[in-house]
Amino acid sequence: MTIRVLLADDQTLVRAAFAMLVDSAPGMEVVGQAGTGRSAVDLARSARADLVVMDIRMPDLDGIEATRLLAADEDLAGVKVLMLTTYDTDEHVVDALRAGASGFLVKDTRPAELLDAIRTVAAGESLLSPGPTSRLIARVLRAPDTAGLTATGGPEGLSDRERQVLALVARGLNNTEIAETLGLSPLTAKTHVSRIMGKLGARDRAQLVIVAYETGVVAPGSRFGGGRR
Repeated sequence: MTIRVLLADDQTLVRAAFAMLVDSAPGMEVVGQAGTGRSAVDLARSARADLVVMDIRMPDLDGIEATRLLAADEDLAGVKVLMLTTYDTDEHVVDALRAGASGFLVKDTRPAELLDAIRTVAAGESLLSPGPTSRLIARVLRAPDTAGLTATGGPEGLSDRERQVLALVARGLNNTEIAETLGLSPLTAKTHVSRIMGKLGARDRAQLVIVAYETGVVAPGSRFGGGRR
């Protein structure tokens, strides 16, 4: 099936470059381009997009508020949002995840990684860019209110294999990369992640990452893997 992609960014040249990249990839097509968050929400409805590549910072309605509107609309329940950020200057990644984004990438990511991210998120997986993940965790653990991202359980009930998988999730690896690292099939890796989320009472991958750090499964400052270089 073709992934119908909507591009939302206030920079025309950035949208044009992304459009050329996405349209050149097999199994993808650009069905719309939006320069504001509000037009992104409108186009997601009219163009029947499967996924929105959304810049956080946009005029009229920023990417976080646009994502929140998309997530709240029952008619758009199947639309995924992949958030793009410059992160070094952007303080809103946590808010984006809380708003309903399925993941985020830094804007200077390699073209192949962007296409992989689109496929990953469109398939129903969450994705956290390895570079910003370490900063995200440091920031969230310092925050006085992490209620929106904290899971309800700890890793005590996890098997050794599940703890390995949790550590790799915390380092930013997607299911395919976890499978390759541990010598598993992608389906088995995905099953492990789903079971871990169930055991820990985690809503999404962002919560798994935070649990891994809060409980010492992964130490702050450890080297992040993931993301094909």
